[in-house]
Amino acid sequence: MDFIVTHYHGLLGLSPLGYVLASLLMLQVTIFAVTLYLHRDAAHRAVDLHPALRHFCRFWLWLTTGISTREWVAIHRKHHARCETADDPHSPQVEGLRKVLLEGAELYRAEAANAETLAKYGRGTPDDWLERKVYSGHTYLGIALMVAAFLLLFGVPGIIMIAVQLVSQPLLAAGIINGVGHYAGYRNFECADASRNITPWGLFVGGEELHNNHHAYPSSARFSIRPWEFDIGWAMLRVLSALGLAKVRRTAPRPTRLPATTEGDLENLRAVVVARMHVMRDYTRQVTLPTLRTELAGLRARLPERAGRLRRLLVRESALLDTAARRRLQEVLAHSQALATVHEFRERLKGIWSGRASSNEVLLAQFREWCAQAEASGIRSLQEFADSLRGYRLRTA
Repeated sequence: MDFIVTHYHGLLGLSPLGYVLASLLMLQVTIFAVTLYLHRDAAHRAVDLHPALRHFCRFWLWLTTGISTREWVAIHRKHHARCETADDPHSPQVEGLRKVLLEGAELYRAEAANAETLAKYGRGTPDDWLERKVYSGHTYLGIALMVAAFLLLFGVPGIIMIAVQLVSQPLLAAGIINGVGHYAGYRNFECADASRNITPWGLFVGGEELHNNHHAYPSSARFSIRPWEFDIGWAMLRVLSALGLAKVRRTAPRPTRLPATTEGDLENLRAVVVARMHVMRDYTRQVTLPTLRTELAGLRARLPERAGRLRRLLVRESALLDTAARRRLQEVLAHSQALATVHEFRERLKGIWSGRASSNEVLLAQFREWCAQAEASGIRSLQEFADSLRGYRLRTA
């Protein structure tokens, strides 16, 4: 009893506020290790962290979570490759939100046991002696060392700090990001998956809350897109870059629009293809929604849908519409020639970059033909968009 009283506060003897701050600091280090090292570096190659920093992250994650780099990277890459299908390791659209929220860690462990997933999607991850013999070979040894260190340094309050560390990733990553991030929130881009941005979680999940932005541009080191969005992981990357500890390889393209001076050239086409998620967002805002507002009064007299439902039917990525929604969309389009036209042009525009043109010249010819036909459509918003599309360029800085 005397030993417990004497060592109640551990070797550091922190104040109550000190315990809270130390716990939050270490939790943030864990989150940064996940988002900067596992996610942006190892999984997507969007950034190169300094070798010493990479190894620190590997050690820290082994110590506080038992995460294997190869397992985490493989599961995440498969999530992107098979998103919202039965093969997705953790889709709430397939498994249900409750299961992913409450049993996300179990879904992770089940996929980690799939040797085919690790072999196919885990390529390029560390495979040195330490990884084989220590980090992956003795997963729970790291956690055991953390428990011992926390009890020694922080005493009895360290038990709560241990619990915070062990619960954080199953709750924040496996639950909130993989669950809520594919179920509720706002979308900047209509990706072919259900990813959404969820705020205001930025200080707790390292910028991972900007999940829709990430799915739109997976290889971008920066997750924020709109001016008011804040990616704390990107802020940390800027600091590490200034210190020579990180090198950003790629960020999401930032298109700009200049006055169109040609009928479209390869530089223009490249900007449209590379920044296609921005192009489709602009199309929705400048063509689809203005046309819907013009047609709304006539549609309301013939169809029971509210304006919000009509908007979702027209804006939603086609692959995400179920059979009933597709049927309703066709009914809407059958009652409005203007909406049918802009919807057809939207799908044709997507087909330009998703098709298999034999050469850049063929692709450019398809792009020019689309613009010419859009300008001849007789729909003013579509004509104006086609004209502006020929002015797209990628910013150089």
